[in-house]
Amino acid sequence: MDKKAYYHLPGLFEFYDLYCGFLPLFREHREYFYDWCDIGSIYGASADCLWGGGRVGFGDNNPQEVLELMREYGISARLTFSNSLLREEHLADRKCNQLCAMFEEAGENGVIVHSDLLLKYLKKKYPGLYLVSSTTKVLTDFRDFENELNRDDFRYVVPDFRLNKAFDELSPLSQSLKDKAEFLCNECCWFGCYDRKACYENVSRKSLGENCPDHVCIAPDGSEGYRFSKAMENPGFIGIDDIRNTYLSMGFSHFKIEGRSLGSALILEFLLYYMTKPEYQIHVREAIYLDSMLDLF
Repeated sequence: MDKKAYYHLPGLFEFYDLYCGFLPLFREHREYFYDWCDIGSIYGASADCLWGGGRVGFGDNNPQEVLELMREYGISARLTFSNSLLREEHLADRKCNQLCAMFEEAGENGVIVHSDLLLKYLKKKYPGLYLVSSTTKVLTDFRDFENELNRDDFRYVVPDFRLNKAFDELSPLSQSLKDKAEFLCNECCWFGCYDRKACYENVSRKSLGENCPDHVCIAPDGSEGYRFSKAMENPGFIGIDDIRNTYLSMGFSHFKIEGRSLGSALILEFLLYYMTKPEYQIHVREAIYLDSMLDLF
């Protein structure tokens, strides 16, 4: 297979220890993993980032160590700064600016954004960072998604997961636009959710330090939390057979795995399912689980 799938993985800060164990395996035992896939980036945000959104960041690892790990393995690092409610005064935040300066200096790194205010600021102050349009925009209308793809501001655009199977509209896109599309594979959210934007806005308010109640999920089974088994039954789920047999042949290459707010044991399951050959999954699982330095739960 000539075409490769590039995965954009969660937990740059949040699951740093897991990647310290996984990335050496991925390099040294490439035979364990599908030859048709690779790592496009790892994304996340450190704790208490004002510009954060999507999920509240809880990673407390040293940013310099994080960047050194990504540079060692030649992987692009992305800051998840998808807060949708930023105001002018928030742009001066010292911590977020320091992170952007570090990431820009360290190489081919990017920022996932929602706010156009932040986008304009980043383009002017940190032109070396590439930009990704966040799925928190909830682009469920295909015309809105196509318009976003046509914006020169973005290297990649992540649509709402409910457009994942809109093949009649996806197929005619030009190759240049297909190269910018990044599909969210493993969303567990109710396919019929009409309150997704409010959920993301609640996270944005919390990142800004506002005192607000938790968002109440309106999904029929929302109290169960994330289940990979449930995500696999979602009409928008993209599995490895979908990627190999449908998306790659259609000209799409970029796939996002969600999970920054989940435990590292579940992230490992994603890495096993999406990247690891079945006969070698036990080898990867044992190597990670037997690493006494890791706390996987």
